Amino acid sequence: MEANMRWVALTAVAPVAWGANYYVTHEFLPPDNPLYGAALRALPAGLVLLALCRQRPHGVWWWRSAALGLLNVSAFFVLVYAASQLLPTSVASTVMAVSPLAMMLIAWALVSERPGIAHLAGAAIGLGGVCLMLLTGAEGVSVPGVLASAAAMLVSSFGHILTKRWSTGTDVLASTSWQLTAGGLFLLPIAAAVEGPPPELPTPALLAFGYVTLIATMLAFTAWFTGLRHLPAGTVGLTGLLNPVTGVLLGTAVAGEVLTVQQLCGLALVLVGVVLGRPTRAGRHGGSRTPRQPAPDKRPAREPSTCNPL
Repeated sequence: MEANMRWVALTAVAPVAWGANYYVTHEFLPPDNPLYGAALRALPAGLVLLALCRQRPHGVWWWRSAALGLLNVSAFFVLVYAASQLLPTSVASTVMAVSPLAMMLIAWALVSERPGIAHLAGAAIGLGGVCLMLLTGAEGVSVPGVLASAAAMLVSSFGHILTKRWSTGTDVLASTSWQLTAGGLFLLPIAAAVEGPPPELPTPALLAFGYVTLIATMLAFTAWFTGLRHLPAGTVGLTGLLNPVTGVLLGTAVAGEVLTVQQLCGLALVLVGVVLGRPTRAGRHGGSRTPRQPAPDKRPAREPSTCNPL
């Protein structure tokens, strides 16, 4: 149980970093360059990890890296960048809170992880909190922005479960570096064709890209994919509810956005959903299938690799 909670704590690094990323993108990065913004976020992070691992894709991982790079990086980063520019920080991050339910259903279909009752209850309560936070009648909520955020949620949920299914026996840092590098390489020529020359970046934007690349991408995705290897998808998905919590707190504390009583109640429900998704004595597999095995056998064998997954 204590080991599981350590994996949860490690996984939580990702949604907290992503929640802060909405604020950083909204406040400091150029609003009219989502393609360059996504490429400059992904490619440097992928190349740094690749330099650390010094491993190339092998066998099926050439096309798997391309497929996951398109889903988890190219499409997801562009959609998140657009949503961050079109929506207030709190709203942009809160839409992503629907992802736990999507991840549970996709994991059930792709990796045979049936969601437990606690996971489903947590997802339902978290979704109720999302509705309370979004359905306020407040002005300035962009419909295209909400659609972009919802599309990012669906694309990433599918891509993350595919990563969980395909990554057995492959080093976490290596597979993450391949995805980020492939996604960034896909985006660069499209950005050049659509947006023209790269934008000129003042010092605050360069520092913001440093955070986005190193913390919200390289560190966050490594932590997230590590969590997907060691925890049920339902637990990982509900940990992702810390994304909107971080975005809302930053939006109110730093960006000056104002929360209503209704939104505060929604935030409380989101936190309850996270608590319900914690690992339990009964089910490290979402309360689904096989009897528990002895604890030493539950840990995946380490791959022979020069990389160390965190």
